[in-house]
Amino acid sequence: MAETSISFPAGPRTRHRRATQVVVAVAWAVVVTLAVLFVGKYVFFYFRHYDPVSLDPYWPRRGWLFLHISAGTVALATGPLQFWTGLRQRNFRFHRCTGRLYLLSVAVGIFGAVGLSATTTFQWGVVNGIRGLALAWLVTTAMAYYMIRKGLVSLHKEWMIRSYIVTFAFVTFRLLQDYSPLSRVQPEGDRDTTIAWACWVVPLAIAEMVFHLKRTRSALSSQPL
Repeated sequence: MAETSISFPAGPRTRHRRATQVVVAVAWAVVVTLAVLFVGKYVFFYFRHYDPVSLDPYWPRRGWLFLHISAGTVALATGPLQFWTGLRQRNFRFHRCTGRLYLLSVAVGIFGAVGLSATTTFQWGVVNGIRGLALAWLVTTAMAYYMIRKGLVSLHKEWMIRSYIVTFAFVTFRLLQDYSPLSRVQPEGDRDTTIAWACWVVPLAIAEMVFHLKRTRSALSSQPL
């Protein structure tokens, strides 16, 4: 008698897991697409138009600028690879190498950002927002590295998410500045100050809310009935 296999309908938990995987995949597709468009429109612009007219007021500080945007682009590109579970399981050495490259690019990007902020002529509100962003970039990435050194994989992943949110803040800044209702805020100084803070503070606050909701749900599910 031939062997037969019986398939049972997927339970609610299985369907929920699949739905979550689909949502996560779509979200990462959007993130990667926006990152590619950002690099193509805003980063390559500086490499294509390397002259004092188009780069004003960055021309006198072009060394800091190119150091910052080059390293930031590498971090933007290597960050998503750290969250690719299948790739990490199949080739952990590659995961580790790209992780180190991400750390190095963040460090260099922060160095360039500090150089830019120290020589900028922007208003103090904008400058402090950028400096706060650089500090958040340093803290979140350093904590991600510390957690994995201690073998705390789950906490490492949370801090890597925070770190990449800050890395992606450069994309968020442009989205808010050029395409959101904030792009119409006047005067221009108030608009740039608001966006310099909102591009990283708001996403980090949302991430913290999600992390705490997950912990709350886990705690409630583990309680005895």
